[in-house]
Amino acid sequence: MGALSGLPGGPYGFTLPWVLWLLPLALLPLRLKVSRRTGLPSLDAAPADGLSRAIGLGLTLAGIIGLAGLILALAGPYRGGERVTRIGIGAQVSMLIDRSGSMNETFAGRQPSGEEESKAAASRRILRDFVGNRAHDQFAVTAFSTAPMLVVPMTDRQDAVRAAIAAIDRPGLDYTNVARGLGMGLSQFGAERPGVSRVLLLVSDGAAVIDPRIQGQLRAAFAKLRPNLYWLFLRTKGSPSIQDKPVGEDTPQAAPERHLDLFFKSLGVPYRVFEAEGAEAVAYAVQQIEALERDPIPYTEVRLRKDLSALAYALAALGLLVLTLGKLAEADFSLRPVSASPARETPAGVDARPRASDRRAA
Repeated sequence: MGALSGLPGGPYGFTLPWVLWLLPLALLPLRLKVSRRTGLPSLDAAPADGLSRAIGLGLTLAGIIGLAGLILALAGPYRGGERVTRIGIGAQVSMLIDRSGSMNETFAGRQPSGEEESKAAASRRILRDFVGNRAHDQFAVTAFSTAPMLVVPMTDRQDAVRAAIAAIDRPGLDYTNVARGLGMGLSQFGAERPGVSRVLLLVSDGAAVIDPRIQGQLRAAFAKLRPNLYWLFLRTKGSPSIQDKPVGEDTPQAAPERHLDLFFKSLGVPYRVFEAEGAEAVAYAVQQIEALERDPIPYTEVRLRKDLSALAYALAALGLLVLTLGKLAEADFSLRPVSASPARETPAGVDARPRASDRRAA
């Protein structure tokens, strides 16, 4: 299999390159005339006819093109696949989804019944719609409760991401270890890519306390990656807001959501929290996040290998068509009847029968 990498538009090649050794046969029309020969003694005495010479050269060229096109088609020309880097609008989004037991309750704080939707079901439905709104976003999905679980790593295959979000439908444990979840969510960004917007989206109903010994490690990770942090806080109706100070002791154990918010604010990265008390509020918050992330992102477009045999066959067909028209121009399509040789006329009064002397002479 041969290839030519120096041509524009990607590497070109032939499936059967040895067939190209037959290309000199395309020069046969230079030696063998395609027009019909006539029995005239010479045309040298006739004046030069530019039109006739042009037609002759055209037919010769058509023969060369026809043979060359057939040989190239048999060789199997193709344009090889390649990867092209382009710039689009999108971001790398690492989604960290809480799957603790409280997420299986409704926003009213009870088990769903009838057509009621749990906080987990509502967030999964809205996040599936969020994935795919922009063609060049990349997503990773991590679920966490007592321990984090990587569902799908960072990828641009958005069908797989939507399937991964839909698969998070099993209830988790009551304990919420958001610290380990944040660590795994940050690890999905991988190596630094200049100019790429990174988003860490936390979807949780709170009730999480980060051990002070782990806070330093998370600060270092956030300072290195510098992601945009969004917390989609699914608040149960009637429960305290993140901004409300507790009446009694203001400690992480007494107000875990408030102190988690304070920790996020102290990281020194772009941070925003959305409090949602229903599915409509969740959808609105996701729309706001999508509108905020409008930075350019480089992405790779894969071009598949393309067969070019059809172009070679079309070139050969063009040459053969011209030759066919030239041959048809030589044919005589007139409908003149073929008459017999006329008989000699015999003068009146003369006997046309042969005489005996003539027969003896014969």
